[in-house]
Amino acid sequence: MTKFSAFLKDEAGAVTVDWVVLTAAVVGLGLLVFNFVRPAVSNLAAGIGTELGNAQNCMLANTSIGC
Repeated sequence: MTKFSAFLKDEAGAVTVDWVVLTAAVVGLGLLVFNFVRPAVSNLAAGIGTELGNAQNCMLANTSIGC
């Protein structure tokens, strides 16, 4: 029974378990933030693409600077 009680009192692997839990929490929070930020970034990227397309059309049309 002394080996079993010594095993229960041993804290050598506790640090590893703490790091695994902490890393899982960080990854989970990152995924949560990503899900909230993704639509805004997607809309922003679509807006940038539209503006670049408009600028390209304006430059190809060789019209005045006021496009």
